[in-house]
Amino acid sequence: MPAKKIKKGTMVRVIREALENSVEATSSDQRFSNYVFETDAEILEVDGDYALIQWGAVPTPNAWLRVDQLEIL
Repeated sequence: MPAKKIKKGTMVRVIREALENSVEATSSDQRFSNYVFETDAEILEVDGDYALIQWGAVPTPNAWLRVDQLEIL
């Protein structure tokens, strides 16, 4: 069975280890809120290796993350 592909509308969760140990984490505040890892998010757009995600249950700004930092639900 082929692997699922991340595309617009896909539901994902952020992989803690992948984000906390990333270059992106070193360029900003590394104290991530728990919702980042514990709340389901939806892909709004994909551009190359990055995806714009939106957490639906938490009123927060959307964020661009690398697709390898996301786990498909």
